[in-house]
Amino acid sequence: MRPLHRKPKPLSSGQTAATAEHDPRWRAILARDAAADGRFVYSVRTTGVYCRPSCGSRRALPENVGFHATPAEAECAGFRACLRCQPHGTSLAQRHAAAVTKACRLIERAESPPPLEALARHAGLSAWHFHRVFKAVTGVTPRAYAAAQRDRRLREALQRGGGAGRVTDAIYEAGFNSSARAYGAAPGALGMTPSAYRAGGNRARIRFAVGVCSLGAILVASSERGLCAILLGEDPDALLRELQDRFPRADLLPGDAAFNRTVATVVGFVETPGRDLDLPLDVRGTAFQQRVWQALREVPPGRTASYAEIARRIGAPRSVRAVAGACAANALAVAIPCHRVVRTDGGLSGYRWGVERKRALLALESAGASAAGDGRSSR
Repeated sequence: MRPLHRKPKPLSSGQTAATAEHDPRWRAILARDAAADGRFVYSVRTTGVYCRPSCGSRRALPENVGFHATPAEAECAGFRACLRCQPHGTSLAQRHAAAVTKACRLIERAESPPPLEALARHAGLSAWHFHRVFKAVTGVTPRAYAAAQRDRRLREALQRGGGAGRVTDAIYEAGFNSSARAYGAAPGALGMTPSAYRAGGNRARIRFAVGVCSLGAILVASSERGLCAILLGEDPDALLRELQDRFPRADLLPGDAAFNRTVATVVGFVETPGRDLDLPLDVRGTAFQQRVWQALREVPPGRTASYAEIARRIGAPRSVRAVAGACAANALAVAIPCHRVVRTDGGLSGYRWGVERKRALLALESAGASAAGDGRSSR
C-alpha cells in the first residue's frame, strides 16, 4: 500500500517566485539539466509532486516551486514522488550511464570493434536506441569510441619502442588492418607519422618563442601544420618545460625573425580577442575533444556559454564533465576560447591558466563588443 502523504506545506518566505526565478537551481530546471540530478529535487505546490531537475513533465510556474536537498526532505514536507522521473530511485540517466560504461569496457577489451547489435543486446536496448544513448552519454558514437581506443592502443604500442619493425607490429597490434589506414589516421591521432611518434617526436620540428602580454608570459609554438601551443603563465621557464613535456623528444627550435612576427600576431590577438586569428592551427586531441573545441570556437566574442550548453550543442547533453575535461586539455589559449565557458549559474570556474586570466579575457572581449556596438549605433 502506498503511504499517505500529508497536504503539502505552503512555500516558505524563502521560496517566493522572485527567489525561484533567480536561483541557479531554477535555471537547471528550465534546462532540464541531467547533471543537476542528485544535487536537489524540486516540488510543485499545486500538484503535490516532487521531481528531478531533468524531469520532462510540464514545467511549473516559479511561484509554485520549492527546492529540497533530498527526496526524503520533500516527502517530509508532504510531497509525493513523480511517477515519470521517479526521483526517489535510480534515474534513467544513471541506468543509461551504467549500460554505456559496460559497453565501453567491452570495446576497450575487444581486439576488434564489437558490432553495434552485440553491444546493444548486452545493454538490453535496440541498436538504434543504444546508438542514441551511447552518443548522448559519451559525446561520440560507438564506432568513434572504438576508433579512439584503437588510436590509444597505437600510441601505447609505439611508446613501448623497439626496432624499426616495431612500427608495423604496433599498427597491427592496435587493431588497424593495414599500414595505410594507420598512417591516414596518424595526423589527427598522433600529430605526426607513427614512425616519428615512436621516436618521441624526434623528427618533428617545432619553432617556439616566449613573449609578454597583458596576461603575463606567453609561449607560442608552431609545427609544420600550424600553431600547436599557446601557453600562458608567470614563469617563462615553466612554459618551456610544459612545451617540452608535450613534445618530449621533438626538435624544438627558437623562432627566427619570421616566427617573431607570428608571435606578435598572437599577442595582438590576445590583447584584442574579438578579432580573427588568421593563422593555421595544429589541433591535436580525441574526436570528442575536437568536437568540444570546435563548439567553443563558435561562441562569439563577448558571449559565454555554460558547460551544459556546450554539451547540448555537440549532441551530448550528459557529458558536462567530459566537456570540462576537454576545456582543461586545450593547449591553444584564446585561439580555442575555453575562457568563454562558465558554470550554469554564470560563475567563473577553473581555467587552465588561472581564473583571473579568464576574468581578464572576458572583460577585454566585453569591452570590445561594447565598443563595436557603440560604433555601429553612431553610424
